[in-house]
Amino acid sequence: MTPARTGWIAILLLGVMAAGMQPSVAAADDAWPVKKRLIGEDGGKSKDVSGIACTTTDGFPRSCLVIDDNLQDAQFIKLTDGKLVAGSSVKLIDNTFKDKALELDGEGVAFSKGYYYVIGSHGHPRDKDHKLNPKKHAAKIRAKIAASSQIVRFRTTGADGDASGFERTAQLREVIAAEPVLRDFMDRRLENNGLTIEGVAIKDDRTLLAGFRGPVLNGKCAVVLAVEVTSLFGNGKSLDHRLYRLSLGQGRGVRDLAPFGDRILVLAGPVADGPGSYAVYAWDGASESVELLKDLPFDAKRKPEGLLPLDKTSTGLRVLIVFDGDKKGRPTPIEISESGPRSSSCHAG
Repeated sequence: MTPARTGWIAILLLGVMAAGMQPSVAAADDAWPVKKRLIGEDGGKSKDVSGIACTTTDGFPRSCLVIDDNLQDAQFIKLTDGKLVAGSSVKLIDNTFKDKALELDGEGVAFSKGYYYVIGSHGHPRDKDHKLNPKKHAAKIRAKIAASSQIVRFRTTGADGDASGFERTAQLREVIAAEPVLRDFMDRRLENNGLTIEGVAIKDDRTLLAGFRGPVLNGKCAVVLAVEVTSLFGNGKSLDHRLYRLSLGQGRGVRDLAPFGDRILVLAGPVADGPGSYAVYAWDGASESVELLKDLPFDAKRKPEGLLPLDKTSTGLRVLIVFDGDKKGRPTPIEISESGPRSSSCHAG
């Protein structure tokens, strides 16, 4: 290449950078490819992935499960470092209304001691266009809420398609109704700070943590409800529980929960639909203190819905984020710090 041509290329690159643009390599999409069909609404390709969990917490490959919130099914995937391969689907519920299938509105996935757990939103059905009239469609609304107010678990060895011993419980709805802080938010629309669950994790193999997108209390306090797994799936009817209030930023609720080591990673995002900021926090699962690990660098149109810890790095942690509203969930790895500033205490009063 001649010196003159080299000079022109350098000038062009400087011009691109001065205009606030980056060379194409730097602008490349960091999302990992998803091979084979990840199933979505009406049998199409999924674009509303809302949760992911795996049978192991480190190393590759991993056997995992993802949920699309428009389905009655979940789907196995194989995760390698840099790629996801979709596998077989597994039906979780069979609720119907007037012979039409009702979705679980599955929002979170967890794994513990040979079981996958998938949690429904436990909230008023999404209705952005207000097509559901509270009087005219009361029976349909009740049926949809009942379908989504379930936790489903099943046994698995982690092999693709291996699922047995299905159990479904609506007991968490009874726990919520018994909690004075939450009961008044039940069955409200999301835009009215209504109750909806979007995250789930199993702590110490015995406690289920349900993370609420809404309500956000006093505009600043996100809610996590802790209930013993045996209370939900055992023979007893105990309503014993503990409520945690976490300071995740103004107007932010929980979008996902994921255990990593002795901590719980919390994906935080706006309680309302529309623009808002997202972040990842670390929580010990016992106190009401959290650490901000990273403000996520995604534009306002993107909706991070699922968080999967991948591994430690030289500077912190690497996690995989999946999105509601992006083709095949657009799984994107990002690095976050291992520790950060602690938030101020969050009080309901």
